[in-house]
Amino acid sequence: MRRSIPLVAVALGAALTLTACGGDTTETPEAAPEETSTEAPAEGGALTIWVDETRQAAVQSAATAYEEETGGTVELVLKNFEDIRTDFLAQVPTGEGPDITVGAHDWLGEMTVNGVVAPIELGDLVDAFEPVSVEAFTQDGQVYGLPYAVENIGLIRNTALAAEAPATWDDAVAAGQAAGTTYPILIHLGEEGDPYHMYPLQTSFGAPVFVQNEDGSYAPELALGGPEGTAFAEWLAAQGAAGVLDTAVTYDVAVEAFANGESPFIIAGPWTLDSFGDLDLAVDPIPSAGGQPAQPFVGVAGFYVSAQSDNALLANDFLVNYMSTEEAQLALYEAGNRPPALIAAADTASADPITAGFREVGADAVPMPSIPEMGSVWAFWGVTEAGIVSGAQEPVAAWEKMVSDIQGALDS
Repeated sequence: MRRSIPLVAVALGAALTLTACGGDTTETPEAAPEETSTEAPAEGGALTIWVDETRQAAVQSAATAYEEETGGTVELVLKNFEDIRTDFLAQVPTGEGPDITVGAHDWLGEMTVNGVVAPIELGDLVDAFEPVSVEAFTQDGQVYGLPYAVENIGLIRNTALAAEAPATWDDAVAAGQAAGTTYPILIHLGEEGDPYHMYPLQTSFGAPVFVQNEDGSYAPELALGGPEGTAFAEWLAAQGAAGVLDTAVTYDVAVEAFANGESPFIIAGPWTLDSFGDLDLAVDPIPSAGGQPAQPFVGVAGFYVSAQSDNALLANDFLVNYMSTEEAQLALYEAGNRPPALIAAADTASADPITAGFREVGADAVPMPSIPEMGSVWAFWGVTEAGIVSGAQEPVAAWEKMVSDIQGALDS
């Protein structure tokens, strides 16, 4: 199971200091304080930051350092995470709201369409972050968020039931059957389906949801149709007929079954780990079903700057010089149990093999599309997958109708 990395030990061992970008302890010149800051640290000034309960203590620590070193003030406003997006969209256009808010990268499309977030300047510090984390916050060549955590699913393996990581989906199924457990492999579907957890298997057939641009951003052009998409649909039907995939397996069923040793494998995220008690676990890449790499979605958490902030320069300085240190990013890691976005912090956190496993999977994953068009996909996607798996729908016809329905929604 996951082992915590004590922050006190990290701080002592790495001789961390909370000066302008000084917390990045990578040994390359690019990580030196004078080269990662795009502006001189501001003197004085007041900032308001929205945080949720999980992130509050970590951000407060950085805010205290900012206040001591600059003479400025920081007010932290505690918010329910579920309310932040809606409230930010409503308040910023009126001139209200915070200077900075915590948020998720897949809000970006809606945020930019509504003009409520401003780009930030990372300067040379951009190379100090996991590439996928910066990619997730990039739109039209500009970075709109300071990333701090990367989140994705992986193949969680009970090492007592499967000693080795499977190379392919068929290998995983065979290993599960050889283990004699109730389920050869667990992936929850339910009657509404779960395209998020099924996505790496879909990408292994070469059928991503949207076309990706060279910079990693998405174009509003569907890519899940064609022969690759229908091949995935036919595979879904075959797995359902064989009983490997089952719509009766909901999230709760899958997590409980794995915790009880009823399968060697579950495709799941780090948020499930607390349910698995003292099981000896490993996290492996998700095995390919279609021959191409199985790429799950990555979700990146970070901080946005309000487009209406009167203190945009101070906000940028705070993020670059105080939330981008190894100490700050490790504090956020300890609070949320997600691999840090800052490479130096992620290297430290990877002393935990579970964190290292999710990080390895995330390095080859793709950002969840943040374009507004993504909102038109979900309603058709999951129920179609579930209908195909259950045998209620003919796979090719159902998949093609789904693509047509999504395109119709995009065109409307």
